[in-house]
Amino acid sequence: MVVAAIDRVSPTRRPGTRIAGYQTWRNLLFLHWRISPADARASVPDWLSLDTFDGSAWMGLVLFSMSGVRPWWSPSVPGISAFPETNVRTYVHLNGSEPGVWFLSLDAGGSFGARLGRSRWGLPYHHSAMKVRRRGSLIRYDCERLWPGKTGVGGRVEAEIGDLYCGLQRGVEGGQVVPGSLEHFLIERYIMYVQKGDELLCGHVHHVPYPLREAKVTFAEQTFLSDLGLHCDRPPDHVLFSEGVSVEVFSLRPILGEI
Repeated sequence: MVVAAIDRVSPTRRPGTRIAGYQTWRNLLFLHWRISPADARASVPDWLSLDTFDGSAWMGLVLFSMSGVRPWWSPSVPGISAFPETNVRTYVHLNGSEPGVWFLSLDAGGSFGARLGRSRWGLPYHHSAMKVRRRGSLIRYDCERLWPGKTGVGGRVEAEIGDLYCGLQRGVEGGQVVPGSLEHFLIERYIMYVQKGDELLCGHVHHVPYPLREAKVTFAEQTFLSDLGLHCDRPPDHVLFSEGVSVEVFSLRPILGEI
């Protein structure tokens, strides 16, 4: 039986469903580790299929700052609408289509954002003391988890931001990745999957392709992965940085009938 290739371009297009809100993501550092599919499979529910590239699964640690976080019907609220975030994610698809993200953990630097993420979106959010500090080409992320669960999970990651990403082809703008590349597989993800009780849901975001830069980790001590039982005690296998994008967030939709 010939298995059709997964369509990785359609999810990047703007959906026609109702917008739930808006966000801006800035100073994103994407760290990725190659792991065995068996190790990744243990972190993913049975109703989703593991998404792999050249036979390998990947675990991502993404650190960034959010601002302008608001529902479609409200302006941003000072003190609530901006905070740092860190997430651990791996990659999945649903029945051979809609490649997306499965979040293992998310840390938010705002307590309101963490509570809303848990209650409204069904995501495994934690509230953490977090800072993102940038000086020119140098950037530092600090995080210490407060609640729920075990306190103190987090750490410090420092990186040096480099030149515009050069994995280009004709017709693709500087800093953008090419469909079919590993970078496109890891970075250009627009769908997330959520399980709230017995309900299975799918969410969609939309933004322009990430403008990407090379980056080098200069210091890293973090326990996000080990806290989840993931043994990636080595430097990341892949690192990229993005100045950021403005994001439209679309409402969750049930997918019970699709599995």
